[in-house]
Amino acid sequence: MKFTLSVEDLDGAVDRVKYVHGMYVHRFRTTTRSVARQSFHYLQGKLLEKGNGNMCSYAKDVPDCDNQSLQHFISSSPWDHRPVIDDIQRDVTRFIGDAENGALQVDECSFPKQGKHSVGVYRQHCGRLGKIANCQVGVFLGYTKGPYRTLIDERLYLPRAWADDEERRAECGVPEDIAFKKKTELAWEMILNAQRNGVPFGWVGMDSLYGRDAWLRRQIDDEGMIYVGDIPCNMRVWRTCPRTGVPARKGERGPIPSKERVMDGEPQPIEVRTLMDQLDDEDWETVFVRDTERRELWAEMVCLRVYPVVDGLPGDEVWLIIRKDVDKDRVKYQLCNASAEASLDRLASRYWIERAFEDGKGIAGLADYQVRGWTGWHHHMAMTLLAMLILLLLALDMGEKAEFLTVQDVKEILEEILPKREITDEELLSLILEKHKQRASARRSHHRRNQ
Repeated sequence: MKFTLSVEDLDGAVDRVKYVHGMYVHRFRTTTRSVARQSFHYLQGKLLEKGNGNMCSYAKDVPDCDNQSLQHFISSSPWDHRPVIDDIQRDVTRFIGDAENGALQVDECSFPKQGKHSVGVYRQHCGRLGKIANCQVGVFLGYTKGPYRTLIDERLYLPRAWADDEERRAECGVPEDIAFKKKTELAWEMILNAQRNGVPFGWVGMDSLYGRDAWLRRQIDDEGMIYVGDIPCNMRVWRTCPRTGVPARKGERGPIPSKERVMDGEPQPIEVRTLMDQLDDEDWETVFVRDTERRELWAEMVCLRVYPVVDGLPGDEVWLIIRKDVDKDRVKYQLCNASAEASLDRLASRYWIERAFEDGKGIAGLADYQVRGWTGWHHHMAMTLLAMLILLLLALDMGEKAEFLTVQDVKEILEEILPKREITDEELLSLILEKHKQRASARRSHHRRNQ
């Protein structure tokens, strides 16, 4: 187990935070005013907060800071969040960008809210609660390369009832050029923006809401990109392509048929979960999926060529990936447009984007905000993405000397050394080393059990 982390490395963490923030200082200046100081205070609040937080708690934790200045910085200061996000994509590309093993990942996050005045709040599906509830929904773009992951873009979903309500739009400061867009359209917008910014990637991963959408899959395919999209278990496919055509009119009466359809006598499509039940044991292959922060994960996997149903007709031939995690009673289904000769092992996991959302919500305050307007929501999200970038870069730096170091470890280091030294560097170093020993022991135990 590699562990050569030193006291000097911990001391350098604070300087690294200041250095990264310094690369973004110009984004928080206008021709008449600078809010760079407030931007650093907001970042400090995020990095210092233990558990859920908000601007009031940030103001208590950060020296020489007050709630009013943070509220102004997030809710009404005129700095533009888009250049900040573009710079984040630039830096993610610089440090972990990989045209073969990197991946863009599309997912969404819902934020339960009370009342109806916060921008975009509506009774809609709330993934966090697993039901229809009053919430905001953000569509996010993440970037993953092996265990390294972070969020690199965001869009607030504005339901049509909001997009068409001029009074509520004005109250929350929704820009005039913002029109209603489906979530899949917001996702495609972010993918194209990342491509324009030169973010390198080998494929696009998608949550099932996006993976099942034939329009989005077609857009990605037409651009020559590879997608791996989760799909629901009741999605229907054909194993062999059925004959289609415009049927002849039966008899002399009635309209002449003009719409293409599957011809009579052809097999019906079946749900992917039904297809899985028809497979034999020898169809499955045990493959290595990923190396997590605690252990290796393996899965039983089968890959089949299928034709998904698109508007009642067979779509293009694609891969259907069915995966059963070895140690979990869970089955995942995915579609992938890679060539028939492609090796799909490295494409068939969205584990790390799920961890990116855990990082965002658990240690970067993604869901911790008290703003109602359009500007405040986007400012908060841009600062969250910047905090996640800082944690990623520190994990990269320190990870060279401590192989099991996680972004959670980095967050805990900053909680102790960023404001004041409540424990000594030596004590903190000892705590991190003990975590490494526990993770190494857990990996060895899991390996022995699965031999």
